[in-house]
Amino acid sequence: MIGTSDSPVIEWIHRSTRLIAAAVGLGLLLLAGMAAMEAGDTALSIPEALLLGVIEGLTEFLPVSSTGHLTVVQELLGLTTSADAERSADAYAIIIQSGAILAVAVLYRTRIAAMLHGFKPGARHEPDRRLALALVMGFVPAGIVGLVAGDLIKEHLFGLWPTILAWAVGGVVLLAWPTASRSGKRSLKDVTVAHGAAIGVIQLIAMWPGVSRSLVTILAALILGYTMAAAVEFSFLLGVVTLGAATTYEAWDNGAQLISQFGVIAPAAGFLASLISAAAAVAWMVRYLERRGLAVFGWYRLAVAGVVGAAALVSGT
Repeated sequence: MIGTSDSPVIEWIHRSTRLIAAAVGLGLLLLAGMAAMEAGDTALSIPEALLLGVIEGLTEFLPVSSTGHLTVVQELLGLTTSADAERSADAYAIIIQSGAILAVAVLYRTRIAAMLHGFKPGARHEPDRRLALALVMGFVPAGIVGLVAGDLIKEHLFGLWPTILAWAVGGVVLLAWPTASRSGKRSLKDVTVAHGAAIGVIQLIAMWPGVSRSLVTILAALILGYTMAAAVEFSFLLGVVTLGAATTYEAWDNGAQLISQFGVIAPAAGFLASLISAAAAVAWMVRYLERRGLAVFGWYRLAVAGVVGAAALVSGT
């Protein structure tokens, strides 16, 4: 069971329902304003931008693979009809991650502040400093492989059938996962740098679209004996570091092309949609895992794999 001592975000969520509702209302108002500003034909309409933003936010931190969902939806929307269009669509998908990243950073702001405080001269917060170092080590493998082999991975693995296969395999793994594994004893204060590095290596599996970064990092932490609360929170925090670095790199590398292809309004709308939906998804997942396990995500993955696979066979894709 998830306890408040392991996941401070639970108490914040419980106390902040009205704040979250107000943020959602404000976000919707801003999105409506952006939609009203849209003029003329663009490569990405406001409704399409909102759809992709919502999908990104809802799936980024759940163990269902945001990359897999976005890959399928982008193809359905015809956003990958050429090499330049595909590159811009990939850049857009990574940029709107910043909304989901910000949502989690706000929810876990107390934990993040404590980690930063742990590095102040004279600070006696060894567990917080060790957690920060573990997160850095967890990011390093993905950072290196992404820089060295990112284009190769996209060329060979980013496709419909590899994604469907990964969804199905991940679903079977989650359904077969023993319920007893939820009873680990380690909390975040027990995280070691070596464990962070080990989870980072396992995170490399998620470079295969459809696998899910959240899935492999949560399961890796559970294998190492952490509680479900600690596993989920470490996965979320590692996501902030890993996805934050990827978003920064993509914005620097392809920001100009992204704006040229999609303008400013559509990416901004996607950002806000991702922010709002990610906050809702994380809040739901934390509450849900207080009482239940990961099986529902296994069933969901199998259902998505079946539906998308059947549609692909029918269409001859």
